[in-house]
Amino acid sequence: MQRSVLPVDDPYRGDRVAEIPLLGADEARQRVRRSARAQAAWADRPLEERMALCEGTMEAFEANGEAIARNVSRQMGKPIAQSRQEVLTCLARARRMIELAPAALAPREIPAGAGQLRRISREPVGVVLDIAAWNYPLLIAANVVIPAVLAGDAVLLKHAARTPLCADAFADAFADAGAPDDLVLPFPADHETVALALSMPEIGYASFTGSVRGGHEVYLAVARRFIDAGLELGGKDPAYVAEDADLDAAIEGLADGSFYNAGQSCCGIERIYVHRSLHERFVEGLVAAARRYEPGDPLDAHTSLGPLADPRACELLSRQIGEALSLGATLRCGGARVRHGPCDGFFAPTVIDHADHRMELMREESFGPLVGVQPVASDEEAIEKMNDSRYGLTASIWSRDPERGLRIGARLQAGTIYLNRCDFLDPSLAWTGVRDSGKGTSLSAFGFLPLTRPKSWNFSFPNHATPG
Repeated sequence: MQRSVLPVDDPYRGDRVAEIPLLGADEARQRVRRSARAQAAWADRPLEERMALCEGTMEAFEANGEAIARNVSRQMGKPIAQSRQEVLTCLARARRMIELAPAALAPREIPAGAGQLRRISREPVGVVLDIAAWNYPLLIAANVVIPAVLAGDAVLLKHAARTPLCADAFADAFADAGAPDDLVLPFPADHETVALALSMPEIGYASFTGSVRGGHEVYLAVARRFIDAGLELGGKDPAYVAEDADLDAAIEGLADGSFYNAGQSCCGIERIYVHRSLHERFVEGLVAAARRYEPGDPLDAHTSLGPLADPRACELLSRQIGEALSLGATLRCGGARVRHGPCDGFFAPTVIDHADHRMELMREESFGPLVGVQPVASDEEAIEKMNDSRYGLTASIWSRDPERGLRIGARLQAGTIYLNRCDFLDPSLAWTGVRDSGKGTSLSAFGFLPLTRPKSWNFSFPNHATPG
């Protein structure tokens, strides 16, 4: 029987980047079991050794950074300057998780009387299946792979069909750093085979970044086994420009939040509410900033706008724009598919003014360089509209007054609240969402919790010294 192969094409040039053989059912079972055997031995290694391996892995990753960045650009169309930045951010994020590991994984000693010991330790869950997305293929994977290995788990990395070579990049870097065989393995598989893996007892946790529909499928699968899953799903992240905002900073920050990576960011800005006193000046500035993004060859270091990873996404953006205009919104710039060189999969950065919540572009994920703007009369109106969503990943406030930011942020329903910034992950802070943006936590000390399970120690030993 012929083995299924996953073809990966360059979205800009159209040529073949790679062909990845997919695992059959028997191969998948074997890979899960190999991973479990590696994990059983790895769990006995001291934390210092795990930390040293992860640091060595990042050194190997860094040494191969240019090739990794080019592979990202070739697989999903990200401009090479942005791919290089993703490599650097991946290194910094991983190293921060290494720094956090000793305190996060340390056993908690509970006060006890003489001749007693009370302790809660963190034990590895076993094999972690990480189902990673393509838009930030290195960062999304690193959020799970590095803390899982630090926690004593093994990892199977099932990367998106658009970016499977990123799984190989992590596995190769671990191998180059001297990792035990099978500790971190690529898991190229179709949906049916992923479901098979999730049914196996060796899998102790699943992490999924992707669509709401995909999150439901993963959560239903793990529910049959009473294991947990971390789900980072859709977003329709809002921003509010208050009347006291630094207007120039808000324009530049929100343009970057809306159009960087061609708008293909989980926490990118997709809807902006602006106080009426600043509305027209803000929109004029945002349009000027949007026009600075020009399509180009992703491998050209000067390119700021790459093609959409999936050219079919242009159809969704066009439909959302058409509906908004039919309901009375105004097109201020962009609004159309663009060709550059051999590729017609670009979409011009687009600003839709006087958008409102009747329109899909203010309610449902666009995941492209498209943002709607709506004027508001007050903080109260902005809060109401920002919360009027089935999503809740991040929310961004622009104001010169930190107390105002705290008051507004306390009432916003989102996993991360920003003041005077957006579309940024700090690895020292918990990354999480509410409602259809998913469940669970990655990054920070809290990111180690789902990758471990608590074990309680309740000892009584009269007439003996308390053990260490």
